[in-house]
Amino acid sequence: MRCGTALGLLAVLVLGCRGGAGTYHLAPAPATLRHPPAGDVVGGEGRYGSYAWLGIPYAKPPTGRRRWRAPEPAERFAGLREALAFGAPCVQYGSRLGGAPGVPPGRVGGDEDCLTLNVWAPRDATPASRLPVLVWIHGGGNTIGHAGLYDGGHLAAAEHLVVVTAQYRLGPFGWFAHPALRADAADDAERSGNFGTLDLVRALAWVRDDVAAFGGDPGNVTIAGESAGGLDVYTLLLAPQARGLFHRAIVESGGLWLDTAAVAEREHPQASREIVLRLLERSGRARDRADAEARLAAMRDDEIAAFLRAEPAREVLAAYVPWPTGMIDMPRAIADGRVLPADPLAALGSDGGWNRVPVLVGTNRDENKLFMYFDPRWVRKILWLVPRFVDEPRYEATAEYMARMWKAASADAPATAMSRVEPSVFVYRFDWHDEPTILGADLSKMLGAAHALEIPFVFGHFDMGTEGNRLFTPANEPGRLALSRAMMSYWAAFARDGAPGRGTRGDLPAWDPWGDGRFLVLDTDGGGGIRMTSGAETRAGVLAALDHDPRLASPAHRCGAYREIAEFGRWLSREEYLRAGCADFPR
Repeated sequence: MRCGTALGLLAVLVLGCRGGAGTYHLAPAPATLRHPPAGDVVGGEGRYGSYAWLGIPYAKPPTGRRRWRAPEPAERFAGLREALAFGAPCVQYGSRLGGAPGVPPGRVGGDEDCLTLNVWAPRDATPASRLPVLVWIHGGGNTIGHAGLYDGGHLAAAEHLVVVTAQYRLGPFGWFAHPALRADAADDAERSGNFGTLDLVRALAWVRDDVAAFGGDPGNVTIAGESAGGLDVYTLLLAPQARGLFHRAIVESGGLWLDTAAVAEREHPQASREIVLRLLERSGRARDRADAEARLAAMRDDEIAAFLRAEPAREVLAAYVPWPTGMIDMPRAIADGRVLPADPLAALGSDGGWNRVPVLVGTNRDENKLFMYFDPRWVRKILWLVPRFVDEPRYEATAEYMARMWKAASADAPATAMSRVEPSVFVYRFDWHDEPTILGADLSKMLGAAHALEIPFVFGHFDMGTEGNRLFTPANEPGRLALSRAMMSYWAAFARDGAPGRGTRGDLPAWDPWGDGRFLVLDTDGGGGIRMTSGAETRAGVLAALDHDPRLASPAHRCGAYREIAEFGRWLSREEYLRAGCADFPR
């Protein structure tokens, strides 16, 4: 998957709501003293009338012998813990798209000791309140990002929820399958290589055991995530280890992409075997590739495992070649048959194949414009600053079909499958596109309802910093805030009751279940307003429409759109690609 507006103003939107959420420290407030089983903890006054407790460890540091092991519960706090600052981000490359703070692109930052979470609650919440709990999982391709990018204070205070944001191991520390690590694994879950998934299971176990002290109801937990966080929500829906730990699920622009163990271990260009060979060379244990191959063949499983666990975390990550975004193309979410099934869509369509709960799922109307905007094939920059379309009709057409395919594969198909056994499945499409024109660039066309843009609406937190705030103007403020209030209300009603209905105050259009393909459009009045509509996208339907679109009439443009779809989301098979008359399948 490839991955700001003029002046780079969307850099933080890929992952979340910066605006100080990743940097501020709280002053301790005596009124925030809580006594969960994890130990006594004090937080501070958050924004928007909330209390906040930051950087609470939910597992022991996954370092040394615990690297590439299932997470272990954290030790009980000794004395009073001040939870006043976000925990260290997990190990990752620096990125303009919300990576580890202060780490420049191309450098490695973060810390392996990173399994922490943050809690926001209304100031009047008490251990007797039993409020709905929403657990947010950050995006970033599962290789960059951190929980400190999000401020849950407004959602918690306005909708009377407890909001939790959790970190999990990223990149090769979160997903790494190798025979040597399986050989000494404690159980089948640990053998899976899905350590990041198991981290999130452990975070949910912490919520079950400790959230009541902050006013939350451990019997009413909603998991939610965007992009890679949405993929993680799907994996928790599928993982038997997570059963009973949550009761609703929200997937925002997620995917349903799993890799096989063969891909993870051997077939991917950055599979685990390849990484071990690179590490042998980088560490000086092998002179060259041939020597690394010979040395690896002579090593026992326990020697390989010991070598991998002894390598510095920065060296392990440096063995991977990142994209310019800082994200890494590597196997993630491994269909091992123990934690995740080989056919996730089939599992979601069977009564016993998933952790059946009410689900709310959706995508954005212009998902891929975020990525296309930064690609010089689509948008050129005059004097490195002023953006202009290279070919506007082709840009619009390609973006439309990529977003429609995203909806078909990642929202509508899973919703259809789950609806066979679970009636409470709700689908949305986010259409907000009221961005301003800057330096002659109409951002409502260049970006529109781009990937991740719904996040500030869900959190009710629009402070994106100096550059990001250029999207949000006095002109679009009335409609933007009204739409945000509606989305917060729908999300909270779903968290409370398992159905968004008419929102928490009963004043919104009724949101009906997916059923025969009905979904809610989320937009301001100028764009048609919030409304129910119908029409399921399918892969076949999207490709048929693409084939007959006059904007892509030339074979080069049509095959270019096919290639974008195949490259970006694994939404096209080689056979479909070649049958369309296109050459050079991208994988």
